[in-house]
Amino acid sequence: MIRLDDLIDELRRHHPDADVDRVRKAYIFSAQAHRGQTRVNGEPYLIHPLEVSYIVAQLRLDTASICAGLLHDTVEDTVATIQEIEEQFGDDIAFLVSSLTKLEKINFESAEEAQAENFRKMLIAMSRDLRVVLVKLADRVHNMRTLKYLREEKQKRIARETLDIYAPLANRLGINWIKTELEDLCFKYLHGPEYKRLAERIKKTRTEREQYIERVIADLDRSLREHGIEAQVTGRPKHLWSIRQKMKNSGRDLDHLFDILAFRIIVDRVSTCYEALGMVHSLWRPVPGRFKDYIALPKDNNYQSLHTAVMGPENERIEIQIRTGDMHQTAEFGVAAHWTYKEGQYGLHSKGADARFGWLRQLLEWQRDLKDPTDFMETVKVDLFANEVYVFTPEGDVKAFPRGATPVDFAYTIHTDLGHECVGARVNGTQVSLRYELQNGDIVEIQRQKGSKPKPDWLKFVKSGRAATKIRAFLRQEENARAFQIGQEVLEKELRRYGIGLNKLRRTGQLEQALDNLKFKTEKEMLVALGYGKARPEYLLPELLPADKLTEPDPEPKRESAFQKLVKKVLPRPKGGIIVDGLEGLALRFPKCCSPVHGDDIIGFITQGHGVTIHRKDCARVLDYDPARRVPVRWDTGGRQARPVEIRVCSSDSPGILASMSQSFHNAGINITEVNCKTTPDRRAVNNFTVLVNDLEQLNRVMHMIERIEGVSSVERIAS
Repeated sequence: MIRLDDLIDELRRHHPDADVDRVRKAYIFSAQAHRGQTRVNGEPYLIHPLEVSYIVAQLRLDTASICAGLLHDTVEDTVATIQEIEEQFGDDIAFLVSSLTKLEKINFESAEEAQAENFRKMLIAMSRDLRVVLVKLADRVHNMRTLKYLREEKQKRIARETLDIYAPLANRLGINWIKTELEDLCFKYLHGPEYKRLAERIKKTRTEREQYIERVIADLDRSLREHGIEAQVTGRPKHLWSIRQKMKNSGRDLDHLFDILAFRIIVDRVSTCYEALGMVHSLWRPVPGRFKDYIALPKDNNYQSLHTAVMGPENERIEIQIRTGDMHQTAEFGVAAHWTYKEGQYGLHSKGADARFGWLRQLLEWQRDLKDPTDFMETVKVDLFANEVYVFTPEGDVKAFPRGATPVDFAYTIHTDLGHECVGARVNGTQVSLRYELQNGDIVEIQRQKGSKPKPDWLKFVKSGRAATKIRAFLRQEENARAFQIGQEVLEKELRRYGIGLNKLRRTGQLEQALDNLKFKTEKEMLVALGYGKARPEYLLPELLPADKLTEPDPEPKRESAFQKLVKKVLPRPKGGIIVDGLEGLALRFPKCCSPVHGDDIIGFITQGHGVTIHRKDCARVLDYDPARRVPVRWDTGGRQARPVEIRVCSSDSPGILASMSQSFHNAGINITEVNCKTTPDRRAVNNFTVLVNDLEQLNRVMHMIERIEGVSSVERIAS
């Protein structure tokens, strides 16, 4: 257990002149605020902020960061206020604590929305002061270390969030030891049996592995001395999550897995790194295609090192990293290694920040553009996880992209308009498809055509969050423009029936008053909602029209005869489980474009020769129909029947996984009518199922079941 003296000793080790009295004061404040509180394991709550602060000290941060670590839960979990902290510790610490406090007082519609908004808050705070996220990472490390005391459901939720957000964030910030520890802890709680089996197998070969590591280190030491190179050599097995991912991606068992041992050579100068590389390649045969020069082309997080793989003793493949001492500090501690806190500059505009935090500026731009929590978090996860490829502009500038990125991703990185008007690309002087996957070292030139527009299918192959965000925004804007036009036509037609026009409502002020009553901010918002079918004319008219207009008598409805009532009772319900308001005896058609099932929000259109065509309300084809042909439809609760739906499952290409998916459909009582499976060279699989489901609830249930299968990365309902 960490004590206050341990914390102060660690702080003084990196900052001999630190204000330790301020730390003691923060400790006393935290102890008093948390008095009587305990954690789930029964320990005094104060142990948590102490442990968090010690991790912060290990990151070599300053006194204010240590104090923020001690105080980070006081506002959220006790009666203490930000005002009190500001009065006792100043603006600097109060800002850090405020930024670390969750948005508890806001009611969110879902856990995902709450997660997105908390992450937005942290991003904005990071742009002002990077210490916010460093303290947050320290908090997450200790929470993960003590996760075993929580119930299993909560363990998995926190571990999933950590693997999706915080481990990649630590990687982006270059803090390797936090990244690896978080990944291994997430592995333990998300895939417990697999973690235990792998750990036991690694443990069994520990003695043999340690002997091999000692042999390689001895060979490297001897050869380096012979070449007059002074260096420090270390070796270790890769961490468990990394080994697990290698096994999963390669499809190999541990016994047949290469390069799970990594060796590190640390020298004094950059030039010596390349000398040591030549020595290594003369000692052992290099593995073709496995050399990477991150010194000449550093990663986005400022990581620098030479990486090579060689066939070492006993023809075992091993990985060797070569770097300087400064590079090693940056690799382990990232932004915390050399940040000049004493200058009082901690944000994106701090000295030296320009090259390091382009990715953070991108995230900040996306958090402004993306209002939908699902879109925002998906974009964040994609770009935080990016396994990067480096390409060049024709002018020689280097651009980094997620692996698998295309010329379209490249175009949007240069400028949004270039992305929108992109019609082709030349890579290394050769014409390529827009779907071409960029390779390291490619020189990319974009061909544009004025007036061209992005295509919806671009979303199927772009890899960068920026490109996907810009394409979705453009397509949404186009759809909104069409919906606005349709909504205007529908409303004008309805108003003409009452002898009044939209312009007259604008002039009299009736429209402005109606918008307020209907909770629409603008006329455009109302008309777009009408065009999409989210608002109906009969809902709007009572507010838009004068009362005397609405009281005009309608024609008397035609009464049903006794015979018609009898026929209704005798004849079966209409096939399809759909009730079309005001119309009977019409054929129903369910198009493949959206495949609606019972429970979906639906809309109907009268189509010549086909009766009524039923679409989901969010179907993109809805805007192609004449709004005058729209009819109200609803599901008949008594006429439910199975309908075809397509589901796409992305997974690893591993034995038995397809059988597990099929069993899930069987357990859910769902029949599979068609299966199409494709595998990729990187041992991934894309499985398209056409299944018959009774309703939306059954569909969601089986998708959730499949998501939980080991090796499944995503499950989605798709449209033709």
